[in-house]
Amino acid sequence: MTGAYIHIPFCEHICYYCDFNKVFLAGQPVDDYVDCLLQEMRLVTAAHPEKTIDTLYVGGGTPTTLTPTQLDRLLTGMQEILPFTGQEFTFEANPNDLLTTDKLAVLHTHGVNRLSIGVQSFNDDVLKKIGRIHRSADVYTAIANARKVGFENISIDLIFRLPGQSMADFTDSLDKAIALDLPHYSTYSLILERKTVFYNLMRQGKLHLPSEDVEADMYELALEKFAAAGRPQYEISNFARPGYESQHNLTYWRNDNYFGFGAGASGYLGKERYQNFGPIQQYLTPLHEGHVPVLQRHVLPRSEQIEEEMFLGLRTVVGVDKARFAAKFGLPMAELYGTTIAELVARGLLAEDEQHIHLTRRGEFMGNEVFQAFLLDDET
Repeated sequence: MTGAYIHIPFCEHICYYCDFNKVFLAGQPVDDYVDCLLQEMRLVTAAHPEKTIDTLYVGGGTPTTLTPTQLDRLLTGMQEILPFTGQEFTFEANPNDLLTTDKLAVLHTHGVNRLSIGVQSFNDDVLKKIGRIHRSADVYTAIANARKVGFENISIDLIFRLPGQSMADFTDSLDKAIALDLPHYSTYSLILERKTVFYNLMRQGKLHLPSEDVEADMYELALEKFAAAGRPQYEISNFARPGYESQHNLTYWRNDNYFGFGAGASGYLGKERYQNFGPIQQYLTPLHEGHVPVLQRHVLPRSEQIEEEMFLGLRTVVGVDKARFAAKFGLPMAELYGTTIAELVARGLLAEDEQHIHLTRRGEFMGNEVFQAFLLDDET
């Protein structure tokens, strides 16, 4: 499978935890950006006529900050340019952009069939503390509007280990999320990224977060509640009713190819990873001149390809497929990793059967340590 990620870097407000490539919407050349984004798609897909695209994912930033007219122009252009097979088309959205149905109608008309809505919490006080501008009531309105327009495949995100967040509060958010009866949920622990408001507050000793033990308890609770609700875990942070797993994200975790379009976007084609310029003007300038806006390219040596196959595959509940590994790299997994796998199994961090290796529940909590064990030297 091949996916395509499209980046919309504009936001009406910058959340305190976010380190994605984004800028304030006001005063930005949004129309020019949409035109150049379509130009990039023309240039890149023309250079790869052999590839069709099975999944589309429009993320940000906040894609739904675009006006209905801008959304229509973007989606019309995408339909004309991209060799999309129509399997899964996801659009990220903020609840406060979906309080009317005008943008939702444009998305639905153009074939978007999956929404990923950033909710993060159902506690309004917590939402204020993390810099979100929507409130919990907006979530209900947004989802009702999405269903009214015809969307069924809807996912929401929750974050735990937030400032001022108690176990009882996260439990309440989980219960309210599950009560919405959506087919897909994601939940992530807060990560303090550099160049964010929260990171700076942490450096100043002004950020008070739940302890690591509470964080682990929150994650364990999420696993239990989603499983009980018929949304079993299929990846470390993702849960879905069977048949509603995110096919686009599975493209990443299976280490398949994907295009990356937009400012700061990354792609992976053949054995090459590439990244676009991040700053808006640095992204736009080469496209005005008819050139792709690529900042850097990196052809992965065989050792990195193997490492990524392991790191990414182990994020899924199914794990890494031994037969797929052998077909892809021309040698059995045991030849490279037999001793490593045996040691991790003995420690209770990994489980193995004839077809797969996968993390145990304990291994999920110690994922970074497990992943590090699969590092290779460059001569492999």
